[in-house]
Amino acid sequence: MSLKLTILGCHSASPRVNAHPTSQFLEIKNHNFLIDCGEGTQVQLRRYSIKFSKIKHIFISHLHGDHIFGLVGLISTFRLLNRESELHIYAPKGLKEIITLQLKLSNSWTNYPLLFHELTSKKSELIFEDEKVEVYTIPLNHRIYTNGFLFKEKIGERKLKMENIHKYDEIKICDYQNLKNGRDFMLEDGTVLENKNLTTDPSKPKSYAFCSDTSYFPEIVPIIKNTTCLYHETTFLNDREKLALKTKHSTALQAANIAKQANIKQLIIGHYSGRYKNINDFETEAKQVFKNTLLGEAGKVFEIK
Repeated sequence: MSLKLTILGCHSASPRVNAHPTSQFLEIKNHNFLIDCGEGTQVQLRRYSIKFSKIKHIFISHLHGDHIFGLVGLISTFRLLNRESELHIYAPKGLKEIITLQLKLSNSWTNYPLLFHELTSKKSELIFEDEKVEVYTIPLNHRIYTNGFLFKEKIGERKLKMENIHKYDEIKICDYQNLKNGRDFMLEDGTVLENKNLTTDPSKPKSYAFCSDTSYFPEIVPIIKNTTCLYHETTFLNDREKLALKTKHSTALQAANIAKQANIKQLIIGHYSGRYKNINDFETEAKQVFKNTLLGEAGKVFEIK
């Protein structure tokens, strides 16, 4: 199964009728992750028919409003929907205080476990792991403490060669898991069937890097090296490179250079400033350096292969 990324919003600062702040929904190895939660995120989830109950983990890059103003509303809606399952939020230290104060003053405490994992490290760290997926932070360079996130599949089980397995009556369904785990099979006469003849290699693990607000920051290249797909902010075009430096944002050319240096397979861009009327100009600029660049737009679904 491919990674599946749904862009809920990918514009900067002020929400507009057709421009929504940052939020993404990532499906990876039967996990469903919400990344950032700008104003209107829950409306966008409804619009694109994403079930609220799927969301168990939310990753917040930084505490600027266009990345968090939708969160307290979403948390409150979960309460109205009688949610019972845990909700884990991975975010910079301070978000817990913000959300807790809002819930306290509105007397709207959740009726489900709300668990904050506060981030403070300026070095990349593993913040989530199970048998299928790992998630690492990507320290970025913005005006306040900011992380991107690297989502990585773990190597899966080997795949069965059923046409070969069916040649041997001694191999039963109960033996399949051992074969998937890489074990050889011994027949009753002592003949050893090598695993490589009964299975094939698992699919190559895929990965997705989300790089939120940041200035041009080549220090992230070793962390995201050879990632399958990178989302990188492109607030400005190269005509406002000085403004990008001042506000600690990136241009389309700079994002493309990061993708090229890191040997990324596919680049998705977004977080466009409202001063630009034609976002296709961002794609045109980035493709000067990195050909496999795609525009992020609200409602777009990317199958990351």
